[in-house]
Amino acid sequence: MNTLFRYSLLTLTALTCTLHTADAQSTRRAKQSVQSTPVAIDSVQWRKDHYVVNRDSAYADPRIALRKLMGGNRRFVEDKSIRPRQSRRDLTNTEKGQKPFAVIVGCSDSRVPNEIIFDQGVGDLFIIRTAGQVMAAASYGSVEFATAALGSKLIVVLGHQSCGAVDAAIKRPDVPGHIVTLVNSIKPAAQKARAMGGNMLENAIRQNVIEQVNELRDLDPVLSKKYSKGEILIVGAVYNLGTGKVEFVPETLKGLPDFQTSAR
Repeated sequence: MNTLFRYSLLTLTALTCTLHTADAQSTRRAKQSVQSTPVAIDSVQWRKDHYVVNRDSAYADPRIALRKLMGGNRRFVEDKSIRPRQSRRDLTNTEKGQKPFAVIVGCSDSRVPNEIIFDQGVGDLFIIRTAGQVMAAASYGSVEFATAALGSKLIVVLGHQSCGAVDAAIKRPDVPGHIVTLVNSIKPAAQKARAMGGNMLENAIRQNVIEQVNELRDLDPVLSKKYSKGEILIVGAVYNLGTGKVEFVPETLKGLPDFQTSAR
């Protein structure tokens, strides 16, 4: 009886272990199945996970436009870019007109592709680019055209890390031709950076953006009027070449006017 009892006990123990193991494996498979279930593209959850902001809302309100740019850059940094509105159909849809929700005044540097770093598509961004994002009459006119004729309500001055034009303004080397006009335009920011602690080039890049934001806010007759009335927003940002992140400069986000819909 003893032998038979021990044999039955061992058999029961082995069976119990087998059932527990099968249970655990079944639970793991169920969890894996839940975890691997894909979220439907363009569902509410998918849009939330990808920081998607409605384009029409961004065109209508510059604060929403700012959130849309921030969300697009976050996707780019996290390697979750969705590359919206970049199909052949999107190209033909904009053939008769454009309504860019933001204006980017940026540097010509080939390492700063605006639509890519903000993960936007055809017709989304109106872009003016010069070395060091230095502005003159043609640049002013282009920004004014985007706001007055196209209805864009957000203007972003976009500098970037390791900007050669700003570095030249700090070092003041002998430069040929019209390059000197770029250097001279950035000199005020470079001079202010000399009085700051820390990395002079980084400080000058940020200060240059701040100076250019103020320049556009004070620009008569179109931009200053629209900005003071709260019909447009003008802010600044700096792009990091190493991380891909766009940092909006806090000094340019303070004291923004309340948005007011213009009567157009």
